[in-house]
Amino acid sequence: MREIQLRRLNKSDNSELSKLANNKKVWDNLRDYIPYPYTKKDADFFIELTEKEKPNQTFGISTKKNELCGIIGLVIQEDVYRFTAEIGYWLGEDYWGKGIATMAIELITQYGFEELKLERIHTGVFEFNIASMKALEKNGYLKDGIFRNNVIKNNIIYDEHRYSKLKGE
Repeated sequence: MREIQLRRLNKSDNSELSKLANNKKVWDNLRDYIPYPYTKKDADFFIELTEKEKPNQTFGISTKKNELCGIIGLVIQEDVYRFTAEIGYWLGEDYWGKGIATMAIELITQYGFEELKLERIHTGVFEFNIASMKALEKNGYLKDGIFRNNVIKNNIIYDEHRYSKLKGE
């Protein structure tokens, strides 16, 4: 599997979205505001939020066969940071290790710089998520630094690795 696309979510994605996101291994790499267990009601709520976005900032990652395999998005910052966005993404466990995250990051980064006219995209990664760091690095994201003891997940304090990419890099 080498080809993916980013597409808008629709109501019919709720079952697959809830199935993919209702996985403790997936949730272990996400922020705590994302519910776990993850239900169809959670999926419906999330899909409704994405439908209200103008401009579009959140997309489903799907395979060539249009199978939903994860989510990726940009959160445009405000005020003096308005030309910056934070990138966030996750894949269902069955899709790990196939290069899909790397391809999705490439597509959303291009969208952010070309369509949203961003100047900078950044993110933070838990210290144990080496695969995510590698996917960012393959797309030219540079490590800005390590914020020591900066995040807590599952009642354990971790370092956060911060990455960014500037337009034109």
